[in-house]
Amino acid sequence: MASFRKTSCVLCAQNCGLEVQVENNKIVKVRPDKDNLKSIGYVCRKGMNIANHQHHDDRLKYPLKKTPDGFVRISWEQAFSEIGAKLKSIIDQHGPKTFAYMGGGGQGCHFEAAFGMNLMKNLGSRYNYNPLAQELTGYFWVCGRMTGRQNRFCIPDEHHGDMILGIGWNGMVSHQMPRAPIILKEFSQNPDKIVAIIDPRKSETAKIADIHIPLKPGTDALLARAMIALIVQEGWEKKDYIGNNVSGFESIRPWFKNFDVKKALEVCDVDYNDVKNLCRKLTTKNWCMHFDLGVHMNRHSTMTAYLYMILATICGRICVPGGNVIPGTFVPLGSHTDERDPKVWRTMATDIPAINGAFPPNVMPEEILSEHPERLRAVIASGSNPLRSYADTTAFEDAFKKLDLLVTIELAMTETAEVSDYVLPSKSGYEAWDATFFAWHYPEVFFQMRHPILEAEGEALEAGEIMTGIAEAAGLIPEIPDYLYKAAKHDRMTYATALFSFAAKNKQVIKVMPHVISKTLGKEMKSGNKAALWALLLSAPGNVMKNASRAEVLRSGSPGISLKLKLLYTAMIGAAKYQSLAPLAILSPRIEWAEKMFNEITSHPEGLWVGKSVFENNLKEIKTEDGKINIYIPEMEEWMKEITPESEAKAVATDPEYPFILNAGRHTPNNANTLMRKPDWNKDRRACTLAMNPDDAALLNMIDGEKVRITTEASCADLELEITEDARKGQVLIPHGFGLKYKGVEYGVNVNRLTKNTHRDRFAATPFHRYVPCRIEKIQA
Repeated sequence: MASFRKTSCVLCAQNCGLEVQVENNKIVKVRPDKDNLKSIGYVCRKGMNIANHQHHDDRLKYPLKKTPDGFVRISWEQAFSEIGAKLKSIIDQHGPKTFAYMGGGGQGCHFEAAFGMNLMKNLGSRYNYNPLAQELTGYFWVCGRMTGRQNRFCIPDEHHGDMILGIGWNGMVSHQMPRAPIILKEFSQNPDKIVAIIDPRKSETAKIADIHIPLKPGTDALLARAMIALIVQEGWEKKDYIGNNVSGFESIRPWFKNFDVKKALEVCDVDYNDVKNLCRKLTTKNWCMHFDLGVHMNRHSTMTAYLYMILATICGRICVPGGNVIPGTFVPLGSHTDERDPKVWRTMATDIPAINGAFPPNVMPEEILSEHPERLRAVIASGSNPLRSYADTTAFEDAFKKLDLLVTIELAMTETAEVSDYVLPSKSGYEAWDATFFAWHYPEVFFQMRHPILEAEGEALEAGEIMTGIAEAAGLIPEIPDYLYKAAKHDRMTYATALFSFAAKNKQVIKVMPHVISKTLGKEMKSGNKAALWALLLSAPGNVMKNASRAEVLRSGSPGISLKLKLLYTAMIGAAKYQSLAPLAILSPRIEWAEKMFNEITSHPEGLWVGKSVFENNLKEIKTEDGKINIYIPEMEEWMKEITPESEAKAVATDPEYPFILNAGRHTPNNANTLMRKPDWNKDRRACTLAMNPDDAALLNMIDGEKVRITTEASCADLELEITEDARKGQVLIPHGFGLKYKGVEYGVNVNRLTKNTHRDRFAATPFHRYVPCRIEKIQA
């Protein structure tokens, strides 16, 4: 019988550890990995069903090109040559702003982003349309202003707290932190700890909570402003913390001093005493907050994120143990792109800035369909299925018809692949060396480099290797000398020396370094991703090395390495074919450290702690000019004035044409995302339904199990009705991740067909998936 091999789940950002048994190149058994330091033996049913993600009839095996007669198989050489030439032609004729990269590695394979982003930048573009900008960029922007860096955002430190405040978060099902259901149950069952949930409905998490504030859908910003006002008016704010660590508090105090709290809570449809009791606990307990898509995909999402950051700040909960902290990272998730810097790009038609280095998918259809001379004309979608993953499927379908070039790099023949000019097969997360860089632990920094446990069928390549092939065909990679290929065949010390020599002679090498390393060292390692890990460690910033030292990753030295390096440098500095090597003597300790870390990481397929932040003083991680939390953001002042009981009551009043509010993206144990295409894992389950409260169903004379029609501004759909107390009166829910075609048959309803891409946050352009007005009707026989 085959032994179990260690890996992790690639279906959500928690990447829980798995042990997988493989026979005849097929996953035959899956169990949780107790050795994984982050998940510690926990896994949900999605992870237990990864075989349905990996093995199915729609997997891609060969490069395909669309012709008038349909897709035809072509060679990699032809694919690279034609795509590279077309990209170069489009950019030469219309400019680099006409190209966009849509990828980033999704939930499980982030090494692709290093190659995709590099290709994008060397083509002269900055348009990275990333899935993070579908959810989180409003929050990233707020953190950038308040703590100094958009890519150093705060996370909840529930491990060192005694209270969790969840806002629009159903952690019992949607996770969004390691081992969420287990931790929430531990809090709920501990008489000394508290779970407080703010959510319109009695979700699975609200059911086990000590406190539940069931606000009216869409009133999150109003409730948050009321809670801050209540604390300020009662004088409960943490004055010492604010005085020592916060700037701008006196500028925001007037926003809350005379605010009508009781009237606001009436609009929110919540009890004043319940909210006051919660606020008192927030000013006396050691708590952290966890908000999710109920905030990020709702009305006023950027403003609501700002208000809750203000709430946490005045309660003294930012950058303190048990509060919301800035975690250590192995690689930051994104880049700081302050829109006040004129060098930061904005979209041409919609004028939306990059936030954390990413642009929102919601605006892409408008950017393609506009008449702007620099409208988007070419898109590479890698591991991304916008025709099912993003709002307004119809808008994307119309837009993609206008593109001059659409290339899809994917595992399967997705809905986006079907309309592409070229479809290129990539290896899965179980066929390649790969990893993610999600930072969701504190103070330790976790990293797991997954080993390939399966052989790819057909001619699939790593996504990064595909990017390298396109880059070379587009003329971006200089000719690589034979000595670098030869050095890669020896050891990595020799290779490092040759690489630095090549870079010293040709400045273009630095710009395309991931591709050069993939073609040389990656060829010998049989993985560009694995070679990129080594290069990543070689160029690691000082804080990564310091964090690694605190975590004691390298407990013992490697005898002989330092001596070997010195002898190598002495011999090679005088060699004619290796020039400009004197600086390498200075780099000797760094190369030695990188080599040790690389060996440590690759020898632990279950993952390990690669770093540890300074636990005692997280406030030092704040990177604002004055070193304090900048609580006043002047651009938000006018918006703040709009969040009043009167204006919000009018905004959320029932529309007779669309009397219900659709929660477009219900989390259940039966839905994952577009990565889980084979429907077998949900056989005999009610997977894709419209959930409705019994009282609403009775008024409409509807019964459980019948087919009903939902209509929104965007479209309509027919699906099975599920009558359940889990739905709030006036609100209906449909899960995401359905409407996928498998073997030519569409399963479930694509909820994104029911949403408009223009129904979005005014600043970050994130969609209002949690607030979609709709009507529900019986289907007449």
